[in-house]
Amino acid sequence: MTQATSRTIAATRVATLIGDFDREPAYKGLAEALRVLITDGRVPVGVRLPSERELTDALGVSRTTVTRAYAELRDIGFLVSRQGSGSVASLPASRAHRGDHLIFPGSAHENEIDLTCAAPASTPGMLAAYERAVAELPAYLSGIGYYPSGLPVLREAVADKLTARGLATSPDQVMIVPGALAGVAIAARALSGRGTRTLIESPTYPNAIATFRETGARLLCSPIGREQADVDDLVGTIDQVRPALAYLIPDFHNPTGHLMGNSARDQIAARMRKHGTTAIVDESMVDVALDGQVMPRPLGAFLADAITVGSVSKAYWGGLRVGWLRAPADRMDAMVRSRLSMDLGVPVLEQLVATDLLRNGSAMLEQRRAFLRENRDAALEALAVHMPTWKVRVPSGGLCLWCELPTAGSSALAPRAAENGVLLATGPAFAPEGGLDRFLRVPFTQPASVLTSAIERLGEAWRSTLVEDPSARGHDEPTMVA
Repeated sequence: MTQATSRTIAATRVATLIGDFDREPAYKGLAEALRVLITDGRVPVGVRLPSERELTDALGVSRTTVTRAYAELRDIGFLVSRQGSGSVASLPASRAHRGDHLIFPGSAHENEIDLTCAAPASTPGMLAAYERAVAELPAYLSGIGYYPSGLPVLREAVADKLTARGLATSPDQVMIVPGALAGVAIAARALSGRGTRTLIESPTYPNAIATFRETGARLLCSPIGREQADVDDLVGTIDQVRPALAYLIPDFHNPTGHLMGNSARDQIAARMRKHGTTAIVDESMVDVALDGQVMPRPLGAFLADAITVGSVSKAYWGGLRVGWLRAPADRMDAMVRSRLSMDLGVPVLEQLVATDLLRNGSAMLEQRRAFLRENRDAALEALAVHMPTWKVRVPSGGLCLWCELPTAGSSALAPRAAENGVLLATGPAFAPEGGLDRFLRVPFTQPASVLTSAIERLGEAWRSTLVEDPSARGHDEPTMVA
């Protein structure tokens, strides 16, 4: 099979994304419009832009306008020319690019509110679950305590959970791991290496970006919009780059909150089968549906060779450090070999707690959802009051809001917010190849009163940012909540 050398974006698509632009002078307006698209990640870094002639025709402007716009973008580092590849989207080396992408959940000082980590405190009832697990523990104390694949009772509970959702699974297809990220790392190490063509969404979970970087994978990005995930973009990217591996978050995507429907899952699975792409599907957020909706079938149900990872962290408590990896039977040996070079298993007590939660935790899960709904609504209300020019879409699940600022500025906002006692994870941390400085993730995992206070402080920091950087003002538009 002939490999595609680089991803391209059609002139008509660029024209649609640009829409109208300032024509006084036209080349400056076009250059600025393209710069914004690259900075926001709607034209991903590394994508080949249309030729000057193609874009001239699509926009209905003069060839000189496009030539001068491209030249200006090259001068400021947003476009590079490569032999045989035309004009390729780029970012200046120091512009809003977080090198390691990792988010380190910090220890907030007194009076600080940490919004860098989308993880809630434990669910009420967790102590009782531990007490029940301790009662089960003596039966395991006579053994050595190593269960590299996980306790049989927990593997069975996970298999039953996946099967009930529409992904037929046997316990032999399940490995218990210390959190979903560990499952991603195990699968990545088993399936990829230096130069492996790996499709990843942009934005996406920062620690997953770092995980794939560690394997030496060649990351190829598909952009996700704030309003909705565009399945055509994702399908088009798969057709162009023909990746060997893809990392996807179809259920309440982190950070955008998008939920991929059954039809989109079917289309994407068909393309992956066509090109021999193996999917690593992150279901970390699948249990935090907040609006009572019927959930789509697991992506793995559409794609037989997919690797599915999940955990109890978001639904119950991250401190358990219990997750799972589900793989086709013929891939399990590779997963086990990859895992044994990292650790020898999850603590027995925590596995017993997770088993109890999967079997008996439905009431606790409903409490968690009600708590998150209240927090989400309070955060949206506070944003409308204190940041009326920010655009925010209402997610139907997940743990965070993905906010679009009037212009690039989340990196400038972060230090001022820290001075006001609010710690932030800025947009560039979620961008595999930089950019997205126009965006900010606001988790709604803390109590509503804490979030309201945090957002009030954030508003003060934003106004300070506007004073220091007037270009961040943008247009005086009302908050858009969809």
